[in-house]
Amino acid sequence: MDDWAKNLPGAELVYRGIAELALGKRSLEALLAAIGSPRLRRLGFRLPENGDLPEQPEFLLYRLLCEHYGRAAHSHYNALIRRLVSFERAAEFRQARLARLRRARPPASRSPL
Repeated sequence: MDDWAKNLPGAELVYRGIAELALGKRSLEALLAAIGSPRLRRLGFRLPENGDLPEQPEFLLYRLLCEHYGRAAHSHYNALIRRLVSFERAAEFRQARLARLRRARPPASRSPL
């Protein structure tokens, strides 16, 4: 997996989630990556096919959080979704910036023989 986004906010959750999805796990991180899978794919991340992703990952994540946090699950759920969105936005910004830099770079000049 490319390392271009490893230092973005929330990257540890997303990268771990993608790896765990590939192993068929249904952890907090895996469910979070499944929630973000459409946008993450557009960013170039490789995720399992839609048929291999858990159905209703939002519901499964919330249920998992309820088991651990009880009534506080809602705030934990919202915090995780904010971290996912923060990662996705930062990754989109980085990709756009890199694309602008590539377009602005002058072509390599040819040296006379």
